[in-house]
Amino acid sequence: MLKAMSPKRPAKDERERLVLLGLVDLYIETGKPIGSSTLREKGFQSLSSATIRNYFAKLEKAGLLKQQHSSGGRIPTEEAYKLYVQSHLENPQIKEKDAEALTEKLGGPTREVAAYLQRAAEVLAEETKCAVFVSSPRFDQDFVLDIKIVAIDANRVICILITDFGMVHTEVLYAEEGISGANLQKIAQYLQWRLSGVEKPKLKKQDEKIAARFYKEIMLRHIVSYSNFSAEDIHRTGFSKLLDYPDFINAASLASGLSLFENERDLRLLLEKGCKENCLCCLIGDDLAPLSTKLTGCSVLIIPYRIHQTIAGAIALLGPNRLPYRHLFGLLSTASDAISETLTRSLYKFKITFRKPQAAQIELESPQPSFIDRTRGLLIDKKEEE
Repeated sequence: MLKAMSPKRPAKDERERLVLLGLVDLYIETGKPIGSSTLREKGFQSLSSATIRNYFAKLEKAGLLKQQHSSGGRIPTEEAYKLYVQSHLENPQIKEKDAEALTEKLGGPTREVAAYLQRAAEVLAEETKCAVFVSSPRFDQDFVLDIKIVAIDANRVICILITDFGMVHTEVLYAEEGISGANLQKIAQYLQWRLSGVEKPKLKKQDEKIAARFYKEIMLRHIVSYSNFSAEDIHRTGFSKLLDYPDFINAASLASGLSLFENERDLRLLLEKGCKENCLCCLIGDDLAPLSTKLTGCSVLIIPYRIHQTIAGAIALLGPNRLPYRHLFGLLSTASDAISETLTRSLYKFKITFRKPQAAQIELESPQPSFIDRTRGLLIDKKEEE
């Protein structure tokens, strides 16, 4: 809430701006249309209700306010939110105890760096009450820790590959011969033997043939995916948080916001913008027009994070236009610092390196790194590390 205006009367244009910012502040807090009398009681006692109404009319004519009903109060437009954001972007608002609590939740070096980023996204979704998406580079020195196998039907299985850094990959594999429940258990034991070197299970010749084929197939798919990537990995969560906003009671508005998460190209465009801007930024309304996903009534907040002072990825929030921007700016700034510190310490402590994606290029004069060179950071079996 804005404090009472100072005895020195601001210029007229400045008074109009303060009235607009005060209205947006109050609307964000209450979600109700704001009348002149209500605003006057909340920090504008030096202005009469008639003067405030006059400012409202001018701001409405300028496209910054609108009325749902002719006799009702005013609500901010997307342009008003933009002006509000520009006024407060450099002045985030977060209580010291809240910043300390968030930093503690996101602190502590860990070897499971990929799992850490997913956990960080979950923490941010809980703290901000927004949907969250985070881009991540690839981390080297990883190895496959576990493989689980689940039957889909008589011929298809899902292989779930889990790495030491907490990455999870899934692949659907097909067996023309068919797989029974008993066979599946034996195949799972074979995969564990190949990974950890435990006692080799006794399999029928046909089952061992299938198991060996599955192992080679999923490992080679993983190696190719690991060594050749043109875009960062994306962690996403917090979809259900949007249900708490009255702005998304309308199913069409909710579907519009969530549709972004089905379009990885647009997600990456937003995250790349955050990295290029190299600062906290907020996109509202026509700022989001370049996306192929049409977002209605949504805002996106983005900030980069760093590893060893190098921008490694970005964190983004998606919510409705009516958001507590100043508080979210404070949370995002704190989260970016905490994630940067934790990842930097983790990579230093566990001697991990990371790679950014490389766009496909055709360079006849410059030989590309060999397949072996590109996969040096990946260990297929943990025992190969020894």
